[in-house]
Amino acid sequence: MASTDTTTAPATGSVEAGLDALETAQSGRTPFRRTFVEKIVPPVTAIVVVLVVWQGLITLKIVDDPTKLPSPAAVWDAFRTDWLQGKLLGYIWTSVSRGLLGFCFALVIGTPLGLLVGRVRFVRAAIGPILSGLQSLPSVAWVPPAVVWFGLNNSMMYTVILLGAVPSIANGLVSGVDQVPPLYLRAGRTMGATGLKGTWHVTLPAALPGYVAGMKQGWAFSWRSLMAAEIIAQFPDLGVGLGQLLENGRTASDMAMVFEAILLILFVGIAIDLLLFSPLERWVLRSRGLLVKG
Repeated sequence: MASTDTTTAPATGSVEAGLDALETAQSGRTPFRRTFVEKIVPPVTAIVVVLVVWQGLITLKIVDDPTKLPSPAAVWDAFRTDWLQGKLLGYIWTSVSRGLLGFCFALVIGTPLGLLVGRVRFVRAAIGPILSGLQSLPSVAWVPPAVVWFGLNNSMMYTVILLGAVPSIANGLVSGVDQVPPLYLRAGRTMGATGLKGTWHVTLPAALPGYVAGMKQGWAFSWRSLMAAEIIAQFPDLGVGLGQLLENGRTASDMAMVFEAILLILFVGIAIDLLLFSPLERWVLRSRGLLVKG
């Protein structure tokens, strides 16, 4: 029997060492060539294809009316002119600052609301369907009443953002809470994590995947709500954001300006996702062993 233990001990040690080595190899730094091929080449290729098709429509006279489809060069000139005049960053900052601040307000309201709906049956029965209905309501529908309530000011903008984003954040957290294994809750109660302590140390961490998904969707609704508000409600004191730039281009029949605004709106949405939500999602997945570096 002793000889068997002696024989299996080195084998077990070698298996553990092999697993450690495998984990170390997987978590090493990704080669630049692999990153370049897998992460940089595909989006660059897609952009090039879009530009080629776009220019092809102009060159082949498939669309020969610049008031309907401007050339890539005309849109580039619009970008260049606004950059040289110092307006471009102002357009972006006006909208991004409003969007991020409104999204933070939505997090402050949507997080406790989602926990309350997720944990209290009466509250879920009372306002759960309302949250789902509000999530499906187009954001633009809130602009007219918000203008009547608050006038043409930033309070109106933030109200539209909140009404668009809070239901998504709350519903995402409710979905995450529903997926928390009951064993976690029982273990937390056994260790004294009850009430607010259990919510903070057990429920909320376990519900992070659904919560992050709700946050991501909430930002999308925030951004879309803000663009709708800026397009419809315009006032000199509000400044010129991307939504108003889009409407200004439509009013002036300047399709180059319209496409400039559309591309900027798209760029900001992609940038926020890549810089904020994608790293957050990877961290949540990696912390649960669902994503391996490299």
